[in-house]
Amino acid sequence: MTSWAGRSAAEIAAAVREKRTTPREVVAEHLARIERLDGRVGAFRTVRAEAALAEADEVAARPDLAELPLAGVPVAVKDNLAVRGESTRVGTAATPDTPAADDHVTVARLRAAGAVVVGLTNVPELCVFGTTEGVYGTARNPWDTSRTAGGSSGGSAAAVAAGMVPIALGNDGMGSLRIPAANCGLVTVKPGHGVVPAGISDGDWFGMSENGPLATTVEDVRLMLSVLADTEVAREEEPPARTIAVSVRSPLAGTAVGKPYVTATREAAELLAGAGHRVRRADPPYPLSLGVTALRHWTAGTAVDAAGLDPRLLARRTRVHAAVGRRFVNGVRTGEARERLRRRMEPFFTEHDVLLTPALARRSPQAGPWHERGWLRNVLANTTYSPMTPPWNLTGWPAMAVPFGTLPSGAPCAVQLVGRPGSEAALLDLAEQLERLRPWQRTAGLD
Repeated sequence: MTSWAGRSAAEIAAAVREKRTTPREVVAEHLARIERLDGRVGAFRTVRAEAALAEADEVAARPDLAELPLAGVPVAVKDNLAVRGESTRVGTAATPDTPAADDHVTVARLRAAGAVVVGLTNVPELCVFGTTEGVYGTARNPWDTSRTAGGSSGGSAAAVAAGMVPIALGNDGMGSLRIPAANCGLVTVKPGHGVVPAGISDGDWFGMSENGPLATTVEDVRLMLSVLADTEVAREEEPPARTIAVSVRSPLAGTAVGKPYVTATREAAELLAGAGHRVRRADPPYPLSLGVTALRHWTAGTAVDAAGLDPRLLARRTRVHAAVGRRFVNGVRTGEARERLRRRMEPFFTEHDVLLTPALARRSPQAGPWHERGWLRNVLANTTYSPMTPPWNLTGWPAMAVPFGTLPSGAPCAVQLVGRPGSEAALLDLAEQLERLRPWQRTAGLD
């Protein structure tokens, strides 16, 4: 019997469309893998085993099966997006355990394309932090289960990296797709503002949060992004030469980037230069105030999300984060700081098509009860290891995490690609070149 766990979404969908397998067979195999491995990984808050098998049979019976881009593909959904018939807990006991009446628009688009939702994945409380743990469990990095998968889309990333699903849906407000993708050896893209419907919590963290795919191949990211955006993200057969700026400087003053991530970035730059791109060292004009700006937006977004929830049911780190942010909400809501940052960065991206940076500054923290630890300790842990992602949520421009090389521990390393608005296809083309020139192991060997 053909094994479908570990196959790409594109491979699975093609096999289902051609009737070389059935959606039920594919989904059942992935559910069995979840049952076997998730006790060690902690990716899922809830698994929809019975419902997923029934939905797989519905996909098989669809008259348009031969045209479905994600025919029979199992998908995991981050637990801050509504899935019809399931509660949306956002990692906290403070939210109601009430089944959603309708799917979030991104979930609806995945289902319309033939995907089958097998479960909802773990997140840190209110999706605040770059580690994933809380009352529903701890999401661990399948490559090194002593380490966190990252956050806040940590459960989604862990599920894909462990081969429990080929693709997963997450979102990114300060790096929440790119951080866990970089930790777990996955490809992801945070789309530019407006490319994919958002509708994440109350106000999308002032428009900074974007929904996006997590996958093991660039082809699957392109496929899933096309479904989520409801428009084809085309691949160029012969991508043009790009002007690529390479920077290993941290955007946040006082935060250093570790040697493995610096080395990965420089080696990726050499490969792209060898492929014909115009590659040069150049640092974006990050303002010294960027750290303060990021902290104000990060905490203010939590203040909005926590409003109306019973504070007695929230972890102390969440309560403090929200309390700090309440004083900034009105100022952040104007968007003036974000507009100033965009204006400051625009000349740099006029001169350069793409920015290449490390995806992280260092490996992820140890997995553990971070939700029981102090607020300042959490903030310092997050900013120390993941300072590279927030600027591009503040600007609203597209950014990717792409696996590249390995850390001394053997876990994956990664680089980040950033582009101007509308450059998602160009970023994917570059990521595809890196994938071809330096292939990566797609899933962790947990069996």
